Amino acid sequence: MIDRDTVLHVATLSRLELRDDEIEPMARELSAVLGHLETIGELDLDGVEPTTTVVEDRSPLRADEPHRSLPREVALREAPDASDDGFRVPSPQA
Repeated sequence: MIDRDTVLHVATLSRLELRDDEIEPMARELSAVLGHLETIGELDLDGVEPTTTVVEDRSPLRADEPHRSLPREVALREAPDASDDGFRVPSPQA
C-alpha cells in the first residue's frame, strides 16, 4: 500500500489539501488504482487499437445539411418579449 509520505507528495503535486482523516482512505484508493494499472500492464495488448471511449457511440449526429429556417413570425410567436428584429432580453445588471 502507498505510504503516508507518498500520499502527501501526490496531494501537494495535485494542489490538494488533505485532512489527517483523509490520508489513509486516499492511500487505499491510490493503491487500488495502481493495482488496476498493474493488471492492465500485464495484458497482451499487441494489435489492440486505442479507443477514446469504452462504449460504442449509439447516437451519431445527423448530417449537417442546409434546410429552410422557420419563418420569423413563427419563431417569435411564443417569445415572452419579441421585437421586429428578434428576441428581447433583459440588460445585465451592473
